Amino acid sequence: MNTIKTGILLGALTGLLILIGGYFGGKQGIIIAFIFAMVMNFGSYWFSDKLVLKMYRASEVSESEAPELYSIVKNLALRAGLPIPKVYIVPGDTPNAFATGRDEKHAVVAVTEGILRILNRDELEGVLSHELTHIKNRDMLIGSIAATLAGAIMMLASMAKWTAIFGGFGGDDDEGGGIFGLLIMAILAPIGAMIIQMAVSRSREYLADEGGARISGKPYGLASALEKMARASKAIPMKANPSTAHMFIVNPLTGKSLMNLFSTHPPTEERIARLKRM
Repeated sequence: MNTIKTGILLGALTGLLILIGGYFGGKQGIIIAFIFAMVMNFGSYWFSDKLVLKMYRASEVSESEAPELYSIVKNLALRAGLPIPKVYIVPGDTPNAFATGRDEKHAVVAVTEGILRILNRDELEGVLSHELTHIKNRDMLIGSIAATLAGAIMMLASMAKWTAIFGGFGGDDDEGGGIFGLLIMAILAPIGAMIIQMAVSRSREYLADEGGARISGKPYGLASALEKMARASKAIPMKANPSTAHMFIVNPLTGKSLMNLFSTHPPTEERIARLKRM
């Protein structure tokens, strides 16, 4: 169901791009915006693993340096039919984890020091299985596609805004109505694109929870881990960059100023309830 939902949401982003492009710049406007957005996000897709690992000062560990962690990742990867990813540890007390890499052969799984302190083996297996499912489902690629479409929409909206501003001096009533329409579109289109992009991310999290529970065979382990991490994240907030928040298994941004629509993660309570029903 979440796979279908992801397809529908990506279709909605494409439709929104065509709508705003047709309204403002026709086919040429769509193509220009899409090419610019694709170029911008290509670098992110290709090099994001190195950038994110450096951002969080993550260090690669070998089997001899972290034998239990490496053993869990190795066994779960074999069970999932994946190449063994590189394993990294992120300094910090906040328990969290993420996966990155452009494909299965260049995948990375990273966990914080905090997660190794508070989770038992079953819970850690659940978390790592969740991250391996992200790799298996190519969520990095899907996220990049969503970001490219959203980026193109935001670029077109920005063009519409400046057109309205600089075209709005000395016009008649008809032009004013057109300018008003451009401004409305310039405001609403990026919001709509962002909401859809965040919804894609939330759908992928549900799929990763389900896949992780199946790989580990321990849905209760993952449910327990999510509960512990959500509670600990509130007590020990993580200094995370908002642009990378969607990568973590638990949202590292604990502030309540953003609406739920703009959250990259589903409610933890709902995720736990779904896992327990499994």
